[in-house]
Amino acid sequence: MALNLIKAGYSLTVFNRTRARTEPLAAAGAAVADSPAKAAGASDVVITIVSDTPDVESVLFDSGGLFQGEIQGKTVIDMSTISPEVTVEFARRLAEKGCEMLDAPVSGGEKGAIDATLSIMVGGKREVFDRCLPIFNAMGKTIAYTGQNGNGQKTKLVNQIICASNIVSMTEGLRFARLAGLDMETTLKLISSGAAASWMLSNLAPRILKDDSAPGFMIKLQQKDLRLVRETIQSIGAELPGTDLAYKLFTDAVAAGLGKQGTQGLINLPNA
Repeated sequence: MALNLIKAGYSLTVFNRTRARTEPLAAAGAAVADSPAKAAGASDVVITIVSDTPDVESVLFDSGGLFQGEIQGKTVIDMSTISPEVTVEFARRLAEKGCEMLDAPVSGGEKGAIDATLSIMVGGKREVFDRCLPIFNAMGKTIAYTGQNGNGQKTKLVNQIICASNIVSMTEGLRFARLAGLDMETTLKLISSGAAASWMLSNLAPRILKDDSAPGFMIKLQQKDLRLVRETIQSIGAELPGTDLAYKLFTDAVAAGLGKQGTQGLINLPNA
């Protein structure tokens, strides 16, 4: 995503908690900062993308975080997938220092990030979204304004509910095909061209047939996103039984040591 911003002509200052990960960006022309605050000081727009709600809070508000720098008049775009409720609180705290915030989680996996074809769902002030749209266009293909702060995160959780259920059904179907003694290549070709066709079948099922569990998106992150769904739905006071099942299976997979595998690795869950 950062490389695509550089390709689009943006000047980048980057920070990563693991400095070695900034090396390809430095080679492409980005400056490297020693802290989030210093990265913010060199930028009009600051993009954060980390693993979970506490990680975003750390980048924003801990010692050396963005909040410690001069952020008045700037915009923070958080592209992580985190709690919608906490996102609203983060936006409120940043606004106290005159800083705007957009929540803009993404979907499309590693391939979408590389090809700049991500789907980006954005919450916040409409005028801030409009101002930042060229930035989003450099990283994604389908960009939509979803309303107030938190709505981008809520939309992403809808995506993750459907993705997780699809992964469960895809891996279970392929496990059945193996147990039934079917030719896996033939079976995948047939079901991928019928009513069962999906992004998961097209992109993840071929990896399963090659015993490739390398992550595009890790099991432990899918489990985290389903935890966020459960926390959010509890605050609404409703139930999502299918999501509860998916959450259990992904939680079992993390407990079984599969957390760093790609989500297609759910098929490796013992006794599933």
